[in-house]
Amino acid sequence: MIKILIIDDEQPTLQMLSLFLEACGHAVLTAENESRGMETFRRERPPIVLTDIKMPGKDGLSVLRQIKSLSPETEVIVITGHGDKDLARKALELDASAFFNKPLDTDALNRVIKDIEQRLAQESHRPDGAEPIL
Repeated sequence: MIKILIIDDEQPTLQMLSLFLEACGHAVLTAENESRGMETFRRERPPIVLTDIKMPGKDGLSVLRQIKSLSPETEVIVITGHGDKDLARKALELDASAFFNKPLDTDALNRVIKDIEQRLAQESHRPDGAEPIL
């Protein structure tokens, strides 16, 4: 079971994503802002993080930068309710794994997560003897 951290200031989004991802068989961690999200990330080190872009205080791009500086191999999926193409471009330039607009297409999100899981599983079986990150 893979751990996924969701960081979003909107409780309905946190609840919906949490229920959906748990139904898909994932262990889900949630945080309602950047500081709690980063605390949880440092403690739990989930291989996948979903973060909203627009949040009070530091935004999702800040979360993306911080996570990638601590753990470049972590897959970060960025979500937004604002549909801003410049934000999407910026997130992808910062090495986000994917960018989704709200309301989320859960089928597309599930496909992206499955692709990430397959990639992580392949990397965990590398011949260099590196420990898996799952």
